[in-house]
Amino acid sequence: MGRGAEDRRHKRRRAERRGHVSEYLAALYLLFKGYRILKFRYRTRLGEIDIVARKNTLILFVEVKARAREADAIDAVGYGAQRRIRAASDIWLSRRRDAHLLSCRYDIIAVLPWRLPRHFPDAF
Repeated sequence: MGRGAEDRRHKRRRAERRGHVSEYLAALYLLFKGYRILKFRYRTRLGEIDIVARKNTLILFVEVKARAREADAIDAVGYGAQRRIRAASDIWLSRRRDAHLLSCRYDIIAVLPWRLPRHFPDAF
């Protein structure tokens, strides 16, 4: 195995670790705001949702992005990612008996270096 492949794997592992830490920080932030975390890294064959949270009858489907700037985090959630998140949320909702009583929202939480996470409600 060449040095280049090793470097790529190392960078990939670091990025995954940073992403997981960012998701935990975002979840803590939501807990402090009064939300209850229902699912963490909810995966389906159609897509993945980083965090599913609830406050009363409001369900949040949250995409977490760790970036240096807020704008970069928002821009990183393109149309394809939005489509996959919505598809995964449809599957999550279809498995809930109380889905007809719930309101849904799609949010982005930007995790920025040395700052509190920034929450963008109803981002898409």
